[in-house]
Amino acid sequence: MNQVLVGLSGGVDSSVAAATLHHQGYSVIGITLWLMKGKGQCCSEGMVDAAALCEQLNIPHHIVDSRDLFQNYIVDYLVSGYSDGITPLPCSQCNKAVKFGPMLNYARATLGIDRIATGHYARIYYDRASDRYQLLKAIDLNKDQSYFLYDLSQDILAGSMFPLGNQTKAETRRIAAEFNLLTAQKPESQDLCLIESHGSMKQFLDKYIDRTNGEIVDLDGKVLGHHQGIHHYTIGQRKGLGIAAPEPLYVVKLDPVMNRVIVGDRTSGGRSECTITRTNWVSIPEPTDPIRTSVKVRYRSKAVSVDVIPLENSRFKLVFPEPQFGVTPGQAAVFYDEDILLGGGIIEREDN
Repeated sequence: MNQVLVGLSGGVDSSVAAATLHHQGYSVIGITLWLMKGKGQCCSEGMVDAAALCEQLNIPHHIVDSRDLFQNYIVDYLVSGYSDGITPLPCSQCNKAVKFGPMLNYARATLGIDRIATGHYARIYYDRASDRYQLLKAIDLNKDQSYFLYDLSQDILAGSMFPLGNQTKAETRRIAAEFNLLTAQKPESQDLCLIESHGSMKQFLDKYIDRTNGEIVDLDGKVLGHHQGIHHYTIGQRKGLGIAAPEPLYVVKLDPVMNRVIVGDRTSGGRSECTITRTNWVSIPEPTDPIRTSVKVRYRSKAVSVDVIPLENSRFKLVFPEPQFGVTPGQAAVFYDEDILLGGGIIEREDN
């Protein structure tokens, strides 16, 4: 029997993924990961909605307690990063360490199933010439989530399906209505489940990191204001600085040693190069020589040209033809060749 384990968050996307595969004749089993306590689409409310959907489709539903994994790989990871003056990217970390890897292991070890599926907007293509699975952008570029999947391995891609990758969000809503799914009218969830659970990233971080008063200074060290913790700020931030200036100022650096937020104009926030670490090459083998390709340094940023130069220990130097604004330590630099995601890595801090 053609069996598939489908990750269900309780939202419309994962619901349609499960319903579509069920309609296509797959033997579908639902799985919901219990990530943390409290409200939110992916927690208690999500588990209830996922269970109701499985009852509607008349398919089995498994709930797996993943709270320890989520605490170790996401909560502790975020707290450590923000405390150290960087802005971690939790979603790619969560996809690899908490969701896809453990789900595929559960499917194989517990259920004897070799395939999982999720409601992510991305596509997978097997390239026979290179004998590699390639990760591609979704058809709906406004919903494309490939950026957050750059860290998936060949083994995970080989065992994964993205039923929504070839359709738009509007089509997903239409299919949900056609199937009369219980989640058809459910509103969009936040990109980050921690925000749903705690109200805001600031509230989440304040729960784990003590507020420590410090200075907001310009590039010359002049004190312009004060803050209650550098974990409230990120590189490129303009709003919420609480300082007055004749021209717009942006956060250009965070200094955890001096507990300072350093601001400057937009030009001073540009970087001509950076280095990345923890690099994962998805659709191509790891380059041993410099390559020129396109890169996104933030999920919503525009892809720009970049020279990628190999260093040691899977680190790479990125050189931009023009300075780029918002290159943020802790975020991912993800490489693309048109629709094909080549790979990506985590941006290091300048003083590393």
